[in-house]
Amino acid sequence: MKLDVVLGLQWGDEGKGKIVDVLAGNYPIVARFQGGPNAGHSLHFEGKSFVLRSVPSGIFRKDAINIVGNGVVLDPITFRKECENIESTGVPVKERIVIAKKAHLILPTHRLLDAANEAAMGKGKIGSTLKGIGPTYTDKVSRNGLRVGDILATDFEARYRKLRDRHAKMLSQMEYACDPSAEEADFFAAVEYLKGFRLIDCEYFVNNELKDKPILAEGAQGSMLDIDYGSYPFVTSSSTACAGACIGLGVAPSQIGHVYGIFKAYCTRVGSGPFPTELFDETGEKLRKIGNEFGAVTGRPRRCGWLDLVALKYAVMISGVTDLIMMKSDCLDSFETIKVCTSYIVDGQETSQVPFDTYADIRPVYTEFKGWNADLTGCRDEKELPAEFREYIKFMEDYLEVPIKIISLGPDRDATIMR
Repeated sequence: MKLDVVLGLQWGDEGKGKIVDVLAGNYPIVARFQGGPNAGHSLHFEGKSFVLRSVPSGIFRKDAINIVGNGVVLDPITFRKECENIESTGVPVKERIVIAKKAHLILPTHRLLDAANEAAMGKGKIGSTLKGIGPTYTDKVSRNGLRVGDILATDFEARYRKLRDRHAKMLSQMEYACDPSAEEADFFAAVEYLKGFRLIDCEYFVNNELKDKPILAEGAQGSMLDIDYGSYPFVTSSSTACAGACIGLGVAPSQIGHVYGIFKAYCTRVGSGPFPTELFDETGEKLRKIGNEFGAVTGRPRRCGWLDLVALKYAVMISGVTDLIMMKSDCLDSFETIKVCTSYIVDGQETSQVPFDTYADIRPVYTEFKGWNADLTGCRDEKELPAEFREYIKFMEDYLEVPIKIISLGPDRDATIMR
């Protein structure tokens, strides 16, 4: 069997939660392979809404096993609150979730370091969600971190204190006023809660299950936030591309099957960083209002703009996307004219490549389409879609050289056309 991967292809917030929930019915196992509680995967079904931060989006599928992979950074406090909220609906989370021992732990002091770093950067800040993600990955790479498996050690509290004290020294040097011990009681209570889950050697577990079961791997954030290939330094701290699934779960590249790439029919971004098609006018505000473009975790208003096919094709290339999934097409229903960026002008030269220089003067070159001026939300079959919309789809498929297999026309599970 193969490991199929679901990725966001833009700057996050593409709607991965809904698609994983829709696809999860075909997979007995769903796995998160990177990122932390800065993710906000929104699910809507049966009149209910949920925002998942660290819990994989297959949690509401009765027979699915959900893996928190070793590439994830896990905040015990946040994770416990999230799980207890899901448990209150009758879902037996401890039966459906397994956690990699090699996943790294977010300490309360990681969140303090995140805030201190952002404060120190002033106007140059990257727009962190302040969840402690970056400092946790920093400790991981510098070989100072604590992992989930460490909570089983008899000297775990001593290991915790050593890292906490290291962070306290760093915070003192940064002259950031705080109490590094403030949330310790909550942290250790949440650690005891974690011990109630099955802790696994993820690489062995996944490869053994793949012998006779397909697995769906779920990425967090988006491809243009990848630590290596995103708009550095305005990126996240992990590998959000398909290759991150191999590292984050412990599987070989040969095990990858379908790579589902998710994108919105327009673009959004949260925080700082380049956004060539960003709109600062009433059109951008209209997109934000219709699309309800506010962060699922932070509530921050998202920056909005037209679809950027240059960046999208770049993300498709990096991850070897086999199947495209387009979200929020219905949000463009009332626009007379729809634009898509098909090339850039960079330093006076036209190009179809994403430039190295994050700070370059990038101007979008647009191709315009006549809007369809029709309500798509009730469509459940491709034949019901307006001709103008089908033309829009064909143009994108020709440009990206990958088929659009799924079209989402609303937040609910059933508001989906499978092509």
